[in-house]
Amino acid sequence: MHLARFPRVHLAHLPTPLERLDRLTAELGGPEIWIKRDDCTGLSTGGNKTRKLEFLMAEAMAQGADTVMTQGATQSNHARQTAAFAAKLGLACHILLEDRTGSNDANYNGNGNVLLDHLHGATTSKRAGGMDMQAEMEAVAERLRGEGRKVYLIPGGGSNATGALGYVNCAFELVGQANDRSLLIDHIVTATGSAGTQAGLITGLKAINAGIPLTGIGVRAPKEKQEENVFALARKTAEKLGCPDVVSRADVVADCSYVGQGYGIPRDDTLEAIRMFAQLEGILLDPVYSGKGAAGLIDYCRNGRFKKGERVVFLHTGGSAALFGYVASFAQDQTSLAVG
Repeated sequence: MHLARFPRVHLAHLPTPLERLDRLTAELGGPEIWIKRDDCTGLSTGGNKTRKLEFLMAEAMAQGADTVMTQGATQSNHARQTAAFAAKLGLACHILLEDRTGSNDANYNGNGNVLLDHLHGATTSKRAGGMDMQAEMEAVAERLRGEGRKVYLIPGGGSNATGALGYVNCAFELVGQANDRSLLIDHIVTATGSAGTQAGLITGLKAINAGIPLTGIGVRAPKEKQEENVFALARKTAEKLGCPDVVSRADVVADCSYVGQGYGIPRDDTLEAIRMFAQLEGILLDPVYSGKGAAGLIDYCRNGRFKKGERVVFLHTGGSAALFGYVASFAQDQTSLAVG
């Protein structure tokens, strides 16, 4: 697979570290846990979207865009990374923020990623939850084009076949790091939402016949819908790469048991996972994606789905900036782990 034939802006800090989590491994007493640190990709606290944006922004520039537009939830990590990328490249950026939680908390609506969106110079406008956000973007883009702007639209999460190339590349990178250490990986786990990260990873893993199963821990949609979304995008990504049908429906696995009340609303096990990673490993997760993904990982270790002696890699999608929009969720959370 020769990714060099696709336009790309090399701004991410790659390769990201692959680290063993010794204290978390000891605490859970099960498999050997490793972490792929895609919270360390650079640009405004990093995160998984930076890999996608390397390809998306290159496409925007190749098309002569002077403005990029995207959409996401109020505390969207993707929005923040898009704003940072646009600032770095000298492009205007407008973001549509969808209210998916119904929160009236001023901290949630103005701090964290929202603060950083504006700090990077992006403009934002709000939309009610449940709207057709793609149609909303198209309408705003038409108005801007009428004013003479050249607008490039980026889907939510950067999740199309172009953006997913960033996680095809991540799959190659991760397997290369494992090979260099003679590290046999038994499972990969990551949070899955807009589908691009999981779709790119499974496409890349299958394209090189890595033989490593991937589990996506869902953060929004029900299992069947999430798996269908990932599979559809994986097929498009494989076609773009020139290896159609390399991914089968059975390769796409999502567990949506940890969503709770909905997108962006942390469960108790989400908060527990955030505390464990912070207090045992000094690593910050977020309440929307990586916290729920880690809650699934921890539960799998505790219930024996991941077994002692196996090696599991948790792909950290970043997002710690969102923590500052969730002060209320942690206000009563003054516990510390009782670790022996």
